[in-house]
Amino acid sequence: MSSLKLYNEVAAYSSKYTTLLYSSSFSSSIKLLDKDLQQPIYDIYGFVRFADEIVDTFHDYDKPTLFKQFKADTYLALEQGISLNPILHRFQLTYHQYKIDPALLDAFLFSMEMDLNQHAHDEASYQKYIYGSAEVVGLMCLYIFCNGNLNLFEKLKPTAQSLGAAFQKVNFLRDIKADFEGLERVYFPNCDFSNFRIEDKLAIEADIQKDFEQALIGIKELPLQCRFGVYVAFKYYYSLFKKIKKTKHHAILKTRIRIPDYSKMFILAKAKLRSQINFL
Repeated sequence: MSSLKLYNEVAAYSSKYTTLLYSSSFSSSIKLLDKDLQQPIYDIYGFVRFADEIVDTFHDYDKPTLFKQFKADTYLALEQGISLNPILHRFQLTYHQYKIDPALLDAFLFSMEMDLNQHAHDEASYQKYIYGSAEVVGLMCLYIFCNGNLNLFEKLKPTAQSLGAAFQKVNFLRDIKADFEGLERVYFPNCDFSNFRIEDKLAIEADIQKDFEQALIGIKELPLQCRFGVYVAFKYYYSLFKKIKKTKHHAILKTRIRIPDYSKMFILAKAKLRSQINFL
């Protein structure tokens, strides 16, 4: 085994285990993809997770400086085709292999940087943030799922964006307490979490429901190699969304809603049955 091949494998393990440790739900869904698709999705998730960690977690450090270095290292890895950061090394391999649009990366890094200095959003900045932090991640994954079929990519592009947006908005609802109290962030425009009303929650949920409905249309047209895995991820998040909808508006400000492992197993079994009878 050549030294570079061994390093590529070490880097691959880094991306994979970053995903496994940070998100059991996404890890479970990725394992349902065709084997050839799994590692590239781990590579995308690992990169996105590291960027997110800088802006959300490293409070005892100079986050702007850390993010500036991460951003510079990312572009340098893309330019040189190698990085001593194994997460960036794997990302640049996947980025180049699937010819991901550079504008998607730029938009993602811009949104992550917004978290460093913007704590509230109007409608325009909210839409820009959702696009860069979530929709472009869905599009990066879609590049992998379509594997060079640009006609299919363009056809499914709007629904992939809807799926990314739905996931992110559900995360925002689930994490209101942590974002508002811990990070002093309010993502949803025109909301005052000091006086969060049921009307606010219903309006947010209606918007998310629309995203989920649009996303499902595209999932049904994905290639077979990835359709079931993406559908299971959809069902995990939609189940979380339904649980949030049943929670009183004042209660989600006090607790973080979760889907227990036994429920995830039931979701997986039900999704598998629906897939087998071609009834997604």
